[in-house]
Amino acid sequence: MKSFKNILVIGLFTVGLSTFYSCNKLDLKPSDTIDPEKAYRNLDDIDMAIKGAYAGMTYTLIGNSVVVSDEAIYPLENTVGNVSAYRWQYTASSSSVTSAFGEYYVVIDRANRALAGLEKLEKVDADKQKHYQGELLAIRAFAHIELLRAYAAGYEPTALGIPYMLKSEIGHPPRKTVAEVISLAQKDINDALGLIGDEEAVYRFSKTGLYALQARTALYAKDWTLAIAASSKVIAAKPLADRTSFPKIWSDESSNEVVFSLRRTAADLPKEDDSPAEGPIGAMFFRQDGEIALYTPSNKLIALFDKNKDIRFGSYILDDPNRGEGKQQYLIGKYLGRKEADATAGLVDVKLFRTGEMYLIRAEANAETNKLNEANNDLNVLRKARIQDYQNQVLSSKDELIDAILAERYKELAFEGHRFFDLKRRKMPVRRGAQDAINTAGALLLESTKAQYNFPIPADEIFVNKNMVQNPGYTK
Repeated sequence: MKSFKNILVIGLFTVGLSTFYSCNKLDLKPSDTIDPEKAYRNLDDIDMAIKGAYAGMTYTLIGNSVVVSDEAIYPLENTVGNVSAYRWQYTASSSSVTSAFGEYYVVIDRANRALAGLEKLEKVDADKQKHYQGELLAIRAFAHIELLRAYAAGYEPTALGIPYMLKSEIGHPPRKTVAEVISLAQKDINDALGLIGDEEAVYRFSKTGLYALQARTALYAKDWTLAIAASSKVIAAKPLADRTSFPKIWSDESSNEVVFSLRRTAADLPKEDDSPAEGPIGAMFFRQDGEIALYTPSNKLIALFDKNKDIRFGSYILDDPNRGEGKQQYLIGKYLGRKEADATAGLVDVKLFRTGEMYLIRAEANAETNKLNEANNDLNVLRKARIQDYQNQVLSSKDELIDAILAERYKELAFEGHRFFDLKRRKMPVRRGAQDAINTAGALLLESTKAQYNFPIPADEIFVNKNMVQNPGYTK
């Protein structure tokens, strides 16, 4: 799990700056910053700012969801990692689960600054200007929804959400309700859909990517009608990968069914130990130095796959019986790296939206609206694409379908940052299997009533923002 030496939280854009300047009355321009009036002089500058916002997006929440849920175990061979998150011992001062708060508000601030600069540009290509505006709104919406998934005190409409930053400013932003955050995000998404061009892209938001974001947001809002409509647009634009190309997605040999992905190359890797840049996503789960498995697939998850017929098993899980005594046989194989001879181990693009997720969103929304035939069909289409010789199943009740869809999400989206939040959406406990009790120190059941069921707001943010309220159960 990545840990920054300096966590940049939203308060640094708000009260932190105002506190500094209240103690320093001299009206001096800082020498190490760029004047906003000069930072965005043309559309090329805006394009660079957009790339900077994308660069700020991280895989931290993917790792968080894997570690605190029932997807992975903390093996005995891992003597170098931080076990507190895995054992649900985190507090408001634990960077393992709070660093994403600052990371995504940095993304939001970059987007807001670029939006403000874009608005002031004159005599530029109008279509490109609109497209960039739409892209920045998409980035802002996505970052807020990621923060909401992680730091909301529940997903009920009236639950405490997060501050929604519509501009870069100094202040003390309070938390909005979940309903308010979702409403603002959907407005940003809808506005973006009216601005962004029709060209497809994988490494930047396109209309298809916006519909995927809209579908996921609607899932959390329980807006089943919108979830069906938005996911259907993605499914129509991006078919599922076949069984031949599916494994190639994870080594970046194929982009089939990948809707939106964070591009990661060797040039993006940190050059120094204190660099804020991310290492390879695979390094979250396996340490090359010493060949130490940091987190490995849970036996509970492994047992759900047909090892011989489900293409996902070999794509997601590496079976290596020759690792030696005291080593885990099964490793997380989703992020092993690219196939080139000089490839960096564990370095691949970070897939954030895929068509497989859209089928499961639509299936769940159909089931929730009692369209059982449609829900069964979505589930069967996905399974047939993944499982050799699969025979269609028909589940006759809504409850059966919901259970089957959640189980399919557990498999299909394994290690992609959804499992913990899926359980949270349904107020279901995190329940680790008896075979996965190793190294848990008794952390086998996390009920929805426990503080750690929701990640804490960072202690630094509580300290600098007088209007920030902590999630229940945590001390300030």
